[in-house]
Amino acid sequence: MVRVLFAHGFEGTPNGSKPTYMADKLGWEVISPMMSELGWTIEQETEVLLRVLDEDGPFDLISGSSMGGLAAANASALRPDENFALLLIAPAFGLADLWRKGAGDDGLAKWKEHGEAPYFHHGFEENIMLGWDFMESAELMSWPELAHPTVILHGTEDDVVPIENSRKVAASSELVELVEIEDGHRMLQSLDYLASAVEKLGLS
Repeated sequence: MVRVLFAHGFEGTPNGSKPTYMADKLGWEVISPMMSELGWTIEQETEVLLRVLDEDGPFDLISGSSMGGLAAANASALRPDENFALLLIAPAFGLADLWRKGAGDDGLAKWKEHGEAPYFHHGFEENIMLGWDFMESAELMSWPELAHPTVILHGTEDDVVPIENSRKVAASSELVELVEIEDGHRMLQSLDYLASAVEKLGLS
């Protein structure tokens, strides 16, 4: 049985479609923490994974979707000697650039000036406050250097995180294999690819 540490996306939940599919359809053992437990920054989300790794490890696979995928990638960079593989689903490489583009120059200036900014969280269906430290940690942790065998699944129709970001990562490392799928950012058409992706990593 594959033992998985799963990191959900920024607006996802621990019991979302991907970890549920992994557990119910594929029979994997899945640990899926609340990624915002320590806060909303990529540094804090990565720390959530590192704590679970230390307390509940070892894991065969660390997997993550969108910002959770970036957190998984950062966990790889910070724990190069740990023995696991990575399965990243539409990972949010280039996080700082994505949010800079979304906020615009005006929005960024106000965010920095006030030290925080409201954001409507579609998962919680309410406004949350994002501190400026969100951008500060994103600037430092948007392009981690992967230290483990990795498969990336990314949709060619992703309008949130450009597939070019994953292509850039795959081109820079022999450890990374990119599987391009005709799908959008939520990758709901791509659950059938999870099992074959894990087989590529030598797990089953």
